[in-house]
Amino acid sequence: MIVITGAAGFIGSCVIAKFNAEGITNLVLVDDFSKHEKDNNYTLKTFYQKIERKDFIEWLQKNTEIVEHIIHIGARTDTTEFNVDLFNELNLNYTKALWQICSAHNIPLIYASSAATYGLGEQGYEDDETKIPLLKPLNPYGDSKNDFDKWAMLQKKTPTHWYGLKFFNVYGPNEYHKGRMASVIFHAFNQIKQNGKVKLFRSHHPDYTDGGQLRDFVYVKDVVNVIWFLYKNKPKNGIYNLGSGKARTFLDLAKATFAALGKEPVIEFIDTPIDIRDKYQYFTEAKMEKLIAQGYKTPFTGLEEGVRDYVSNYLSKSGYM
Repeated sequence: MIVITGAAGFIGSCVIAKFNAEGITNLVLVDDFSKHEKDNNYTLKTFYQKIERKDFIEWLQKNTEIVEHIIHIGARTDTTEFNVDLFNELNLNYTKALWQICSAHNIPLIYASSAATYGLGEQGYEDDETKIPLLKPLNPYGDSKNDFDKWAMLQKKTPTHWYGLKFFNVYGPNEYHKGRMASVIFHAFNQIKQNGKVKLFRSHHPDYTDGGQLRDFVYVKDVVNVIWFLYKNKPKNGIYNLGSGKARTFLDLAKATFAALGKEPVIEFIDTPIDIRDKYQYFTEAKMEKLIAQGYKTPFTGLEEGVRDYVSNYLSKSGYM
């Protein structure tokens, strides 16, 4: 069995779709399935069993002999949440428990880290594991991901094969339930459909124009291709960036969304909310050489191409991946 946690969520459900497309259906799905707004992400897919998140650790301890691989995407991902105890429970300690079981029973583990670990980028955006203790995330979510990465690097007993993936700004189908945490592309599409215009945050930094803030936007189809590559090829263990490798502006993103809808851009700038203004990243860009050096050769989807596919084949059709 291959376990996918966070299976009802955005990236986790797209991982299911990828494995199904590759002919793999012996999947055990783990999540909090009581939240039915995400049901469409997994109910039409093919899998063996689903298990509630709260019951999974106990299930795993009893069924290690049938588990081939764990892909641990599930986490509390709200960057505006400040309950440290919640992050410690769901992101840090839960992942430690999985790591320890995988280590004891030689089960390969892929887990989700985050580009939020990089904070304001004071140490750059290279996935250099020696710099992990120096990173200064901007919120408890980023802290929880970095805390686990630091812990993992200190472990002498590890899974036979293990990979931590620092996801950058992932966008694509199946994120409709994420609310404020959904991608800017998702929000831009809905703003254009409702009001004919897109609202972007005004720059509060002298080095960046309004809409000139830069992010590494990575299409979820590329994310699942990398996960599939790690699952199949089992390269060198460690922590890897997972972005497109190319920073683009929010203006580029908004214009690409308008273009995908065949409309002329109408963009309005609004102040960045006070509660995130002093923790706002103005630039992120994944250095991807480490993964490429391990043999990953598939080109990453360009922003315009990814937005066009997302808008045309999913958002405009209410389709799911």
